[in-house]
Parts: sequence; structure tokens; C-alpha cells
Amino acid sequence: MSSVPPNDPFLAATAAPAPAPTAAPVAAAASAPSAGRGSTLVTVLLAVVAVAALVGCGLLWQKLGSIQEQLARQSADSGALAIEARTMARQAEEQVRETAARLSVTEARVSEVALQRSQLEELMQSLSRSRDENLVVDIESSIRLAQQQAQLTGSLEPLVGALKSADQRISRAAQPRLAPVQRAIGRDLDRLTRTAVADTAGLLARLDELVRQVDDLPVLNAVAQAAATRRLAGAASTAQAAPSSSAAQGDQPWWQAALQRSWEVVRDEARTLVRVSRIDQPEAILLAPEQTFFLRENLKLKLLNARLGVLARQYESARADLAAATTALNKYFDPASRRTQNAASTLQAAQASMKAAEMPRLDETLSALATAAAGR
Repeated sequence: MSSVPPNDPFLAATAAPAPAPTAAPVAAAASAPSAGRGSTLVTVLLAVVAVAALVGCGLLWQKLGSIQEQLARQSADSGALAIEARTMARQAEEQVRETAARLSVTEARVSEVALQRSQLEELMQSLSRSRDENLVVDIESSIRLAQQQAQLTGSLEPLVGALKSADQRISRAAQPRLAPVQRAIGRDLDRLTRTAVADTAGLLARLDELVRQVDDLPVLNAVAQAAATRRLAGAASTAQAAPSSSAAQGDQPWWQAALQRSWEVVRDEARTLVRVSRIDQPEAILLAPEQTFFLRENLKLKLLNARLGVLARQYESARADLAAATTALNKYFDPASRRTQNAASTLQAAQASMKAAEMPRLDETLSALATAAAGR
């Protein structure tokens, strides 16, 4: 509503309170013009109100139109934004899928790298942890190989060399837990230096010489043949000394020299007619001539078996064969012969050297290596 100006005389007259009627004719006369003014005022007010309503409706319609336009623009923008958002969402989904695939490949590679790293770390740890164990195993293998070489060659040099090399390697390693192994190696080295091992080559040479001498050994029942052999040897020596004796005594007649030689033959034969000797083993005297060949071959086989036993480092079997050969030599061959005596002394020397031919064992070092390998 519009406000009424305060200086309007019409409105002031209208709004002013009516004076109290003094008389009825005055009131009747004044009511007619005031009623006309009231209707006019109402009409004006209604017109003003209508105009104001029209203006307000126009303004509201205009504002509504602008709002509709704004809503349409916003709706179009929202649709475009929605389309763009769907496109971006589709692209984002594709990127997510691609990223997921790449992530899976990357995770696989990372897991592979992690596995390789763990394997490398385990390998490094095993290398660093098993360095001492590898050293112990290597030393044990070298010592066992040296034992085999020593058994094959019959020499202590492979064992001594292996123990010295092991001592040097342990000294370079400088590991406190290998100190017992080093002490055991030192004790075994001292024992090896004090150990006397027979010369296998010399022992084999003695046995070969015995095998060659068997055919020349005289048997016990061939003493007469040996005496004849000694007589022939004495005759040969006499014939060699004859020039000097003939030069001293002068030339003798031929008949005297023949008589002298005949007398010597008769004298030697007369001495061999009767022979008194003690027989402790009658089977040696009763040995037939054809059995002598088998006796000698049996003795050769015993000696050859002993030689094979020495080569195979089977000293018990070799000693048994040498003992059997010694028994056969003392039983069937002439003990008074120089060859028999030489053969018997050679057999005794072979047996004595074979007693010292036992290869020493490195049990202390091997036990210390086993303890070190077990980590105790």
C-alpha cells in the first residue's frame, strides 16, 4: 500500500475526526459530499492496488522466466557435466583397469625380485655361514685321499703333505672353533714323523731275489751231490794252483800224477759211503727227486703271494705266506748251505721290515674334523 502524504487537505479532512454534530440538518448536509469522496478514495486505492499487483505480477513473471532460463541453462550444463563425468568415469575405469594390470605385473615383478633377493641373501648367508664347514669338508677329503695314496704307495709323504697343507689353511682361516682340529693335526704330524715305515720297493726287491734263488737252493736229501760239487770245485782250485806247485817241486812223472788223482777220487768216494747225520724231519729225506720241482714251485708261489700281499697292503696275508716259506725252507732245504742261510736271513729281514710297514691312522684328526663339522 502507498502511504498518504500528510499535507493533503483532502486526506487531512478525510482523516480528521468529525466534529460532534450539533444539529441534524448540518449532519445530513455534510454526509453527501463525504460519501462521494470515500468512494473515490476507495477506487483510487483499488486502482493503486491493482497497478501494484500488476507490476508485482510482471516482476514475478519476469523473475520466473529468468529463473526458468537459469534452470534450463543449469540443466543443460548439468547434462553436459554428466556426459563429461560419464566419459571421465569411463576413462577413469579404463585407467583403473590398466593401472590394475600394471600393478599386478609390477607386483609379480616385485615378488620375483623379492624372491631373488631372499634367495641371494640366503646364498650369501649360507656362503658366509658354511665357509668354515666347506673348509672342514675340504680338509677331510684331502686327508682321506692322502690316506689312500699312502696305502697305494706305501709312503708317508702324501699324509705329511696333506696335514701340513691343512694346518696352513686353518692358520689362514683364523677361526677359533678350528683350534682343536689344528692341535689334532699337530699331534698326528708328530706321530707320523716318529713312525718308521718299511721301504716297499726294497721289500719287493728282496722277494724277487728270493724267487730267483729258489732254483739254486740245495734240498736236504741232496747232501751227497753237494759234496761232489764241493769236490769238483776243490779240484778246479787245485788245478789252478798246480802250476805254482809244479814250479816249486819240479815236474812229476805222468804215472805219479795219475796215481795221485786216483787216490783222491777213491778217498772221496770212501768218505761218502758212510754218512752219519741226525734226522729231525724224515719227510725231507724221503722227498723224491720228481717232488723237488713241485717243492721249489710251491716255495715260489708262496713268495709271489707274499709279494702280491705287499702290493695290496694286505700285510697279514703276506706275513703268513712268508712264515710258510720260512717253514718250508727250514724243513726241506739244507741249513748248512750258504745259499740257504742267505735266503733264510733275507726272509727274516723281510718279515721284520713288514712288521713296521703298518700305515698309521689319523683317527684323532678325523675325529676333530667330524666334531667341527657337526658344530660342537
